[in-house]
Amino acid sequence: MTYAPNEPPIDVELEVVRASEITPKEVRWLWYPYIPFGKVTLLQGDPGDGKSKLMLSLSALLSQGKPLPFTDESDAHEPMTVIYQTTEDDADDTVVPRFIASDGDRERLIFISENKKNLTFGDNRIREAIERYCAGLLILDPLSSYIGDGCSLNAANETRAEFNHLISVARDTGCAIVIIAHMNKMKETSPLYRTSGSIDIAGAARSILAIARTKNEADPNERVMVQVKSNLAPTGSAILFAVNENGIDFLDEIELTAEQALAAFVPKQGRPSEKTYAATSFIKEMLKDGRLPATDCEARLEAAGFKKSTVKKAKKNAGVSSEKDGFLWYWTLPTGDAESEERQEDLFDDDLPF
Repeated sequence: MTYAPNEPPIDVELEVVRASEITPKEVRWLWYPYIPFGKVTLLQGDPGDGKSKLMLSLSALLSQGKPLPFTDESDAHEPMTVIYQTTEDDADDTVVPRFIASDGDRERLIFISENKKNLTFGDNRIREAIERYCAGLLILDPLSSYIGDGCSLNAANETRAEFNHLISVARDTGCAIVIIAHMNKMKETSPLYRTSGSIDIAGAARSILAIARTKNEADPNERVMVQVKSNLAPTGSAILFAVNENGIDFLDEIELTAEQALAAFVPKQGRPSEKTYAATSFIKEMLKDGRLPATDCEARLEAAGFKKSTVKKAKKNAGVSSEKDGFLWYWTLPTGDAESEERQEDLFDDDLPF
């Protein structure tokens, strides 16, 4: 139970709920393992690093019902409505043009009008808009504008109380809520402590994502997204992408920690790794006699010790396609693809520096 500061607590009768009375349920994902449905996610980075462009690119894909980056067709959601609130960019000359450039469905991007009253975490219009328009994603950009004028970002008791409003809305509606925030300048500390304000802000989010620039001098527009915190799933692979005039070009999944990314790095490009080669061979052997259910394939690869990022690259290298039959998705190899086999072997010749 919570109550406002400086107000006396309200006595209520004790109620107890037994674990046996609660029906367990699985976490649902907007983008596994980065953004869960029904929870609050924090996306942070320095100004100009592409946080807003990234979320608009994802919103455009969601509005069209297309798979999110580095996911399969089977993971795509039905076209969904996204609510986008920002005080940093104007809708008419920045947000909507960027959304159009990313090929988004304009009917599925909506804004809560703030002409008469500024929106805050505790505003009932958030819940009303999500429920009325069946929104699957709400974006608030930036944190400092929407947490409320009377709330100090450094006061744990105040920030947690404000976040509790959003946490409740996310839980009750099932909507994924992403809050965009700037990082502080404490570059020598843990990425978890780069969140501006009280550590309770980081504590309230179930997933924290961070964007950083790389030191790739050949492409100054290159960025990397890393997962700083993941309460509900294993930490996801880093996502390498480039910011351009029309939005985002997603480049690759790479193995990189948040500590390494925020210290800045030069991405290693080149031939596939030994692990990718091993996973590619495993997949080809597994599917040589015909298609198999996707869930079975994923379970076998996981049991063999291959990470999801490695599996995705190997699946692409092997030419695997996903096809739906009834309610199940299947993996299948292309037929008569001898030339493809030769190309794959060329990728993994004896000159590899393992």
